[in-house]
Amino acid sequence: MNVTTNGHHHRERQRWAGAGLDGGRHARDRHEPAQLELLPPPDAVELSSVLESLLFVATEPVEIATLARSLGVRPTMLERAARELGDRLKLGGLRLQRTQTCMQLVTAPEWSRHVERFLGVAAEQPLSPAALETLAIVAYRQPVTRTTIESIRGVNAERALSTLRSRSLVDEVGRSESVGRPLLYGTTMQFLEHFGLESLGGLPPLPEASAEAIDA
Repeated sequence: MNVTTNGHHHRERQRWAGAGLDGGRHARDRHEPAQLELLPPPDAVELSSVLESLLFVATEPVEIATLARSLGVRPTMLERAARELGDRLKLGGLRLQRTQTCMQLVTAPEWSRHVERFLGVAAEQPLSPAALETLAIVAYRQPVTRTTIESIRGVNAERALSTLRSRSLVDEVGRSESVGRPLLYGTTMQFLEHFGLESLGGLPPLPEASAEAIDA
């Protein structure tokens, strides 16, 4: 599970004795491989609660396909359970954060100051205006090439992209089919964590002038 602090998340890593999403060994015998018990799939009523438990013990974002396979349910059933879990969590201090392929539990961004105070975490160096402008273009136009970013900003984007990649906010997501097959950039799960978003659908609408520039 991740902790949101002032728009940032700090990973709480826990070691679990039993076999979990990452496999493992039984606490009573660490020399023999764990024998995974065959379980029937959870029913529709309990599925969202079981999903919550799996995401709680996971130390990284988990692929939706992996969750569905682990639970023995169809992806459509898992999606319904995820929506139910997300709605239920909004009443408390956790949030379900997801991309198209992965999901994880994080702490609610509105309580970040209290979490930060508890953990005694120092705030990170803020992003420069150039990096923020580049990040906005990637977020709203992804997947997007460096050439497109530079045509919108009117300046070289190499340094800004390097900064964003070093902060794990942006990463390569493929190659364009255009001439030369340039790299395509998109936002990461860490981007959602950094800004306290549950998904890209939570991005605020752009002011009209900015939207016209990015969509040009």
